[in-house]
Amino acid sequence: MKIITVVGARPQFIKSGPVSRALEAGGVNEHVIHTGQHYDLNMSEVFFDALGLRQPDFHLGVGSGTHGSQTGAMLSEIEAILLKEKPDGLLVYGDTNSTLAGALAAAKLHVPVIHVEAGLRSFNRRMPEEINRVLTDHISELLFCPTITAVNHLSSEGITRGVHMVGDVMKDAVDYWQARKPTDVPRTLPSGIAAGEYYLSTVHRAENVDDPTRLNAILRALGQLPLPVILPLHPRTRSILMERGEKLPDGVHVIDPVGYLEMLELQAGAKAILTDSGGVQKEAYMLGIPCITLRDETEWVETVQSGWNTLVGANTDAIVRAGVEVRVPRERPELYGDGRASERIVCAIQESL
Repeated sequence: MKIITVVGARPQFIKSGPVSRALEAGGVNEHVIHTGQHYDLNMSEVFFDALGLRQPDFHLGVGSGTHGSQTGAMLSEIEAILLKEKPDGLLVYGDTNSTLAGALAAAKLHVPVIHVEAGLRSFNRRMPEEINRVLTDHISELLFCPTITAVNHLSSEGITRGVHMVGDVMKDAVDYWQARKPTDVPRTLPSGIAAGEYYLSTVHRAENVDDPTRLNAILRALGQLPLPVILPLHPRTRSILMERGEKLPDGVHVIDPVGYLEMLELQAGAKAILTDSGGVQKEAYMLGIPCITLRDETEWVETVQSGWNTLVGANTDAIVRAGVEVRVPRERPELYGDGRASERIVCAIQESL
């Protein structure tokens, strides 16, 4: 059996690790297409090296661009590869433009689409990720859901065939690397800052970065928190700040984007995490670190319901208040499975295709 996997952004590199290992263990012949959606070295190739992922068989090098131009370029390139390789299925992750391009190319060629992390919904159609995930779900033949909430979302849209509740592959990844604890992970804490005595923040979503009012409100809040804030700065966010001539507040320590293992270390040592990233929200929960989400809604409603995640949007006062009043809940239910989602995914693929 031949499966082609499409990846293109940091979260997809992380998710693909445990699934690729499971595919190999199951004797499945996997070929990887890297679209190049994340083209910065620290956001892309470094993840393949640090996580021991096999190098992509195809590198499209699409890079940045408008949603239409980026998705269209990927669609054309992926279609050509599918026509040549004739796989038994195409596997995509999450909700990026790479996800949608891969799914569209495969569906139009009648190649079964396999969607890992299906059924997520923010119910905010202004988010490009929401459009990508909805469309991908509706043209997929196998849909692997991380939570029962995701299964219910699909059911409410009339999607019940090919749906599997398997758990979250990010839980597989976190468990895998937490168990191994590599000794050569570089120290990324700025001098003078100790574990447990800082906040960690990431800001990259268009709804925050492209809106000067929202971005300024978030940055003001980070500068008012009672502990230093470590901010691994996304290349796109850095570029926008430079274009606007924005100066970061005192107490905000900017570092370059870091690899996955370094990021896990930073998250595990934080007092709390302030982020607009869906993946970081989950990783915070899995590591037992309170999360403050810089968005007005989240796909990961379970983390909010359990008390580990607080939605604050881009309201300066709400962000500061949540940071000052952060508490660690007594219980942390197993929301995202037992760390064996990848095995279930491969078994279902082999049985279905």
